[in-house]
Amino acid sequence: MLSTSFRLLFAAVWAATTVRGWYPGQDAPGLARDTAPPGQAYNFALDTGFNLQEQTSSEDAPDVELTLDNGAPYPHPFEYQRIGADGPLLLQDAHLLEVFGSFDRERIPERVVHARGAGAHGYFEVTNADFCKNYTMMDMLSENGLRTPITMRFSTVGGESGSPDEARDPRGFAMKFRTRKGIVDFVMNNTPVFFIRDPSKFPHFIHTQKRHPSSHLRDKDMFWDYLGSNPESLYQVMRLFSDLGTPYGFRHMDGWTGHTYRWVKQDGTWSYVKLYAQTMQGIQNFTNADANAIAGSNPDFATQDLYEAIQNGTYPGWTLYAQVLSPEAAQTFKYNVLDLTKDWGFDDVAPVEIGKFYLTQNPTNYFAEIEQAAFSPSNMVDGWAPSADPVLQARLFSYPDTHRYRLGVNHKQIPVNAPINPVANFERDGRMNVNGNQGSRPVYMSTLSKMKLPPRLYTDEAHQQWTGGAVAALSAVNEIDFDWPRRFWNGLSEQDQQNLISNVVGHLGAAPTYSVRQRMASLFYHANTTLGQAIADGVGVKVVNLTFPDGPTWFNVTKTPEGSTLDY
Repeated sequence: MLSTSFRLLFAAVWAATTVRGWYPGQDAPGLARDTAPPGQAYNFALDTGFNLQEQTSSEDAPDVELTLDNGAPYPHPFEYQRIGADGPLLLQDAHLLEVFGSFDRERIPERVVHARGAGAHGYFEVTNADFCKNYTMMDMLSENGLRTPITMRFSTVGGESGSPDEARDPRGFAMKFRTRKGIVDFVMNNTPVFFIRDPSKFPHFIHTQKRHPSSHLRDKDMFWDYLGSNPESLYQVMRLFSDLGTPYGFRHMDGWTGHTYRWVKQDGTWSYVKLYAQTMQGIQNFTNADANAIAGSNPDFATQDLYEAIQNGTYPGWTLYAQVLSPEAAQTFKYNVLDLTKDWGFDDVAPVEIGKFYLTQNPTNYFAEIEQAAFSPSNMVDGWAPSADPVLQARLFSYPDTHRYRLGVNHKQIPVNAPINPVANFERDGRMNVNGNQGSRPVYMSTLSKMKLPPRLYTDEAHQQWTGGAVAALSAVNEIDFDWPRRFWNGLSEQDQQNLISNVVGHLGAAPTYSVRQRMASLFYHANTTLGQAIADGVGVKVVNLTFPDGPTWFNVTKTPEGSTLDY
């Protein structure tokens, strides 16, 4: 029951509101419903802050003033709030929480492979447009003298981000071209081949080059067990354990696409193509002893050498060549053109110069411009297309998927990855979408506001055709897989041959298991008896004579070829 005093108060309020028509929300303070005067609409450019912060990032420390992340001035970066001289910290200290919240999240996932690297920016210039136009409609190759801005990243393959950059390892040689028709990436290595041609083997191979799950140490049994049981890797193994495996920094090495790609013309006709970059600085390598000494004394040698050369105005350069093979010639070519373990020798397919490129600009901020650079063979433009090389086909998914994991679904909005021509599609939202999210355009293919569609350049059915059913594919090891190991060995000088033997013996000899050492030495012996016997003697094993058949690399039926993985 209501008290007498409350009923009197309620009656007074009722009388007042009845007379004056007052109620909360009409004239209550702070709740007025006035609109802006006609003709005084207010609009604000939402990219103002983004543009200003980008500009501020290029200013020197004496030209800026300390703030929090929200822009509020802050008097000193070392300050924190606490109770008195000996009390606990205060949760209200937004500065301290912000500092640690940011610090705890500074590291993004490092690359599973190619984690250790360095890079720079420069340009590519066309020198032979007439040749290129015979085979491709690529806009970036259409005019002599045309310059395209590039970003390059060099890297080791197996080591972690802090590992020595002079380790014995293949080197990544990745190039990002900002063409007038979109981004195209050439994700190359400093070797014309790789260890595998079956894509499902890649995670297995990489696991053996990293750390043992129990000891967390590099394991030589694991390392050589994989290589010895998958003999198609032998040519790459021999290149790796020659002095080519320890190049003098990043400037003194060549680069290859490795994979076979396709150049496509406007009428849909196409040719197979591989690209090769020859260093203008000359090939220079460390011996094993020198590389080990450098890795111990300066694990950043290659990174420092590249940075200081550009800083001093000694801009490194490379000449880019193309090797072209028609689809008809590929049918009778000595090697399967889709096999990543096979090189196209210059005496097999002559290289033709198409351009030159130079690195002239060091990164202002390594993380922003190199660590966040996302290279992928799936970044293609008209005139450049993949072949059916199965490892390349797998990389078309794996590389952009890695970037979505490391950097986010909108990683192409990061400045180093952004195209320099307009981007318009229906891909929206997602984390860290910072470039306007394509505005208010329809988020679907709308008939009410139609997006322009570019013309179709050629019909797919006339472009490529395949016949056959789906098969579970796995390559077979054949005698042809020892052709390139023999060619490579025979092309080495006597000193280089001795260095190769010494380098293999020093590493393989540390593998504890006899059968692992024996099988690997026997493969070397099958390639060349002098090479194999010297390695067998050095690691204390007796060679076993191996035989391999002649036959196709892949089959048109589901088959698990005997010998695809030795001793399994």
